[in-house]
Amino acid sequence: MSELPKTFDPAEIEQRWYAHWEANGLFRPDRPGAEPWTIVNPPPNVTGSLHIGHALDNTLQDILARHARLKGKDALWVVGTDHAGIATQMVVERQMAQHGQKRTDFAREDFVAKVWDWKAESGGEITQQLRRLGCSMDWKNERFTMDEGFSKAVLKVFVDLHKEGLLYRDKRLVNWDPGLGTAISDLEVETREIKGGFWHFRYPLADGVRLADGRDHIVVATTRPETMLADMAVAVNASDERYASVIGKFIEQPITGRRIPIVADDHADPELGSGAVKITPGHDFNDFEVGKRAGIEARDMLNMLDAAANVVQTADGLVPAEFIGLHRFRKDKVDGARELVVARMKALGLLVTHLDKEDAEHDFEPRTIQTPYGDRSGVVIEPWLTDQWYVDAATLAKPAIEAVRSGAIRIVPKSWEKTFFNWMENIQPWCVSRQLWWGHRIPAWFGDDGKVYVALTEAEARARAPEGVTLTQDSDVLDTWFSSALWPFATMGWPDDTNPTLHGRYPNDVLISGFDILFFWNARMMMQGLHFMKDVPFKTLYLHGLVRAADGQKMSKSKGNVVNPLGLIDRYGADALRFFMAAMESQGRDIKMDEKRVEGYRNFATKLWNAARFCQANGIVASTALEAPAAVLAVNKWIIAETIETVQAVDLALADYRFDGAANAIYQFAWSRFCDWYIELIKPLLGQMDAPASGAEADETRAVAGWVLDQILVLLHPFMPFITEELWSKTGARESELIVAHWPMADARAIDPEARREIDWLIRLVSEVRAARTELNIPPGTRMPFHVRDAGAETQARIARQQAVIARLARIDVAEGEAPAGGAAQVVIDEATFVLPLAGVIDLDAERARLTKGIAAAEKERDALAGRLGNASFVERAKPEAVEKARADHAEKAADAERLGAALARLG
Repeated sequence: MSELPKTFDPAEIEQRWYAHWEANGLFRPDRPGAEPWTIVNPPPNVTGSLHIGHALDNTLQDILARHARLKGKDALWVVGTDHAGIATQMVVERQMAQHGQKRTDFAREDFVAKVWDWKAESGGEITQQLRRLGCSMDWKNERFTMDEGFSKAVLKVFVDLHKEGLLYRDKRLVNWDPGLGTAISDLEVETREIKGGFWHFRYPLADGVRLADGRDHIVVATTRPETMLADMAVAVNASDERYASVIGKFIEQPITGRRIPIVADDHADPELGSGAVKITPGHDFNDFEVGKRAGIEARDMLNMLDAAANVVQTADGLVPAEFIGLHRFRKDKVDGARELVVARMKALGLLVTHLDKEDAEHDFEPRTIQTPYGDRSGVVIEPWLTDQWYVDAATLAKPAIEAVRSGAIRIVPKSWEKTFFNWMENIQPWCVSRQLWWGHRIPAWFGDDGKVYVALTEAEARARAPEGVTLTQDSDVLDTWFSSALWPFATMGWPDDTNPTLHGRYPNDVLISGFDILFFWNARMMMQGLHFMKDVPFKTLYLHGLVRAADGQKMSKSKGNVVNPLGLIDRYGADALRFFMAAMESQGRDIKMDEKRVEGYRNFATKLWNAARFCQANGIVASTALEAPAAVLAVNKWIIAETIETVQAVDLALADYRFDGAANAIYQFAWSRFCDWYIELIKPLLGQMDAPASGAEADETRAVAGWVLDQILVLLHPFMPFITEELWSKTGARESELIVAHWPMADARAIDPEARREIDWLIRLVSEVRAARTELNIPPGTRMPFHVRDAGAETQARIARQQAVIARLARIDVAEGEAPAGGAAQVVIDEATFVLPLAGVIDLDAERARLTKGIAAAEKERDALAGRLGNASFVERAKPEAVEKARADHAEKAADAERLGAALARLG
């Protein structure tokens, strides 16, 4: 046992212990015969660096993994990274651009080789950062979504789904990013509020048809005038009497001259605008569905843009030549199709001008438009009609829905089930192809005979094609969510390993995830796992919230409120950050970042360090047994009972995934019960450092204190692994490192109710006396007599047994007889009243005046805040953080008034 340094230095400890754990294989699952326990990490992008969301997500996972290990299970935490098709290709292309190179300067194979080179040199940053956080992952089996084994699984899934008719090629609308030249997922689309316009146009009715009111046109409104070039219908509501007579008639589209039908569809809202909607099925998701309902096949829908969002000729050849080649809207200070459409409609007299409040005319009505942007390119997303590969998600979703309904998969918090069912029951085909070079290239070959051959290899595809047919492999790659959906089983050796449970590793025990990828990743893992493994991928899905800025706003670089977790680790240590994440993680709620709390948990670590130093200095060493030592003294029986109840509380909280409950149970026990009270209570039993006490009571106390400290270290280890491992190693001889030690036993038979009641009574008495002394401004060093009224026999016996402790901790001494007349502080504990005469101790009149003044001030502020909070206008219109602060201030002033009132009442 080596002496603990006076100062707690987390940086040195963290680096040393993580290297030790990893070098000695302590994260590896290596317990033959033990119950397997498995969790997989959501693979971060290989391009990524640790952000505050990663810190939360991985802290929660590590708590569960370390807890399972301590419970004796063969814990495996699978780690790996995602190849991140778009992000990685962008990083490499940016690097190439610095050297005047473009991707297209190279053959595809050469470019992909450059990406692999980049990964080898720079792709491991986040894995090093996860180590700094303390994540006990199985690094010996680190996976990558494009490693050889995983890629084999991805291709097999694609080919098998295609064989079963669950994966097919189709023409549908996608989120097209013109900046990147690829389809992207909904998760890669961010909505921004942009100042735009609402244009109103007159569409002439064809064939001399008129509306019931005599008008020869229908007014439509749009935020995207350029899409007029590909209009294929105008929709009205069947119940709208204004248009009942023209349903089935035609519009003559002004610029193109295209005859388009007027169709009835509920998408048109009679109460919104004119009640008529222009329909461009090739460039709007809602219009696409309207078009299908109107009988327009996807293959016949008109497309007016190329991959860069420049105007091209439509299939019917009706777009005027002056529009061809223009960008969809103004770009680089050059007007585009939007501006030219408005100009032409205005020239034709078909633009309906907007009148502002001063009756001035404008071409459009100003509006704030919710506009989709590519989160990486920063370019406006274009709904674009293109041929892509799709998975029949509706069919695959059915078993996943049933798994959640039956309880085979438990979603925590349960409140997310409703959202899950709503999305899954209305799920759309899943677009899985991307127009990139980096990723799993789609195993499909197009033959010049017009057929598509899907196979694991080109040789297999050629064997299926007729002799003489030329084959060309699809240039697209698979969506990264397609590959990561296989993470729970493809990381375990599938498909080469055909064991149904992958040797007890499938299903995984639990998945920890942010709620924001419930559909993009979690649900898709359910679909693929149930389809290919015939079982759920995980038994429990725990969804945590977001980490927000201190004011509750979402963190974003543009707002400048992003918090760097590595900076927090540098300042306060990984343990403090981890404990903050756990203590703040309350089911169904987001976390507000609070650096003061992180600092507070660093102080908690320091307090525990100092308590361990006290133990070390007083001959208290490591325990040699899991069971609590035999105890006779009430104080030792009390702390044993408190320890057992804390173990029980932590066990229950972790079983229910209540990380905050578990963390706070440990915190309160370690700080308040052990460090504050138990150590103070046992000091006389241990003697002085230069004259340690001996005998049965001292020996018993050292044994109990050593056992309790051990239980604290084990309980706290999943949350604060570094400091606990260091203290474990320095407080006595150990059979093993703490990371693979044994979880405490919660043996309720060791609880002594009477001892607990006595020490709880003692703590309440000392606390109340201290509070009274503080409130009444009694100098800390002043010793005072106290008299007891109405004490029963049990209380009198307790006073006799604990008299020395009361005198030392409360600085009061038992006085015989009745209390003298005059002012006195009165403390009521159970049936007894403890009277502390104040004559000669403080100026009673001055103290009454001080307290009365303080009460009046607190009540005035309390009432003013209550009036403010009672004002509906303030509560509804003020910023949420202002309302929250007012409520907190009100509660504080109300408590101050109550506390000072109680102090005044004590004076009599």
